[in-house]
Amino acid sequence: MIKAITGTKDILPPEMPKWKILESIVNDVFTGFNYKEIRTPIFEETSLFARGIGEETDIVGKEMYTFIDRSQTSLTLKPEMTASVVRAFNEHSLGKQQPLNKLFYISPMFRQERPQAGRQRQFHQFGGEAIGSASPLLDAELIIIAYDILKLLGLKDLTVKINSLGIPASRENYKKLLKDYLKDSKHLLSEDSRKRFDQNILRVFDSKVESDQEILKNSPLMIDYIDDESKNDFGVVKTILTNSKIPFEVDAKLVRGLDYYTKTTFEIVSGKVGSQSALCGGGRYDLLVEQLGGAPTPGVGFAAGMERILLACENENSLNLPKEEIDLYIIKLDKELSSKVFELSLSFRKNNLIVDFDYLDRSVKAQMREANKLNSRFVLFIGGDEYKSEKLNLKNMSTGEQQLIELNDYHRVIEIIKK
Repeated sequence: MIKAITGTKDILPPEMPKWKILESIVNDVFTGFNYKEIRTPIFEETSLFARGIGEETDIVGKEMYTFIDRSQTSLTLKPEMTASVVRAFNEHSLGKQQPLNKLFYISPMFRQERPQAGRQRQFHQFGGEAIGSASPLLDAELIIIAYDILKLLGLKDLTVKINSLGIPASRENYKKLLKDYLKDSKHLLSEDSRKRFDQNILRVFDSKVESDQEILKNSPLMIDYIDDESKNDFGVVKTILTNSKIPFEVDAKLVRGLDYYTKTTFEIVSGKVGSQSALCGGGRYDLLVEQLGGAPTPGVGFAAGMERILLACENENSLNLPKEEIDLYIIKLDKELSSKVFELSLSFRKNNLIVDFDYLDRSVKAQMREANKLNSRFVLFIGGDEYKSEKLNLKNMSTGEQQLIELNDYHRVIEIIKK
């Protein structure tokens, strides 16, 4: 038997209702803030992610699905969406069409990570990008959008964490301070943190190793060394979140794992999904558009992991899933009426009813079991003496009430079901 690849997962019909609820809320909230949906190909040139995300990041260095196609071009299944959106923004000159582009997406992503709860090798994200303005109002807006979506899903155990990484000049000055603080302890750091010390020292804060965190306990913090512009913008974000009643905490060690972030960064974490607690994260990336070949253009965005969010919903039992049911199940009492049943079902379906019937020539008893299994609201019996009298028998499955209806009076059946 051929099975799904390790780290991938089939989304089966019983699971689809919760995905549809999440996707519907994402669409409604983003549309309410006037964001427009964008869809990009699932693979891009590898250089897009190497330049955008950063050569030294874990994503580019360890996790990407990269292959050479027949034209000897290096292609990569997209591990994140921001670089793809910015590529589309540049390629199609969206900035010339309007000064501010507010975009959102729902898309599969691919990373060759160790599969675990809430983390798959093919996973799904939704997110938003606002490209064209340096206003911190947009930073706050996207945090509010992310928080609103999670709250509409009924999630309660949420923490919003925010930080500022400053502009590149102040960040580079801070990196020197941090290196100076850690240089005498470098040999005591974990192997990953020693590599990050040389490649991207801010990432040492991402370490989950207890001894690393002990060494970092009294380290200088970026937030204390950011430039005045970043301080002012961060103050605006905090004020708006406070006024909007979004509970948040400043996490001075929140650096995020991608090289393109500047100024505001944020995460929303859940206490209900284990070690993979971040449901979404993002921040400002004022240099990325230019790095990928466009004109200097500020931007800000976030991405949210859909599998993790649905896992949190399951653990909090927060989703009120609609009852799976159909409007009508047609039961044939005589096998020779199959064509008539098919004709009837089409008539009802054209009037926006959810209708099914038996395709397996089963007994009446088996057909009734199927109607109950499908939670059919009504059952229509066709056949026997009633059919010879040009009558149909319609049964309300919740009340047990039955009524005879003229064979050709389809609209009466529709009227009763829709009442």
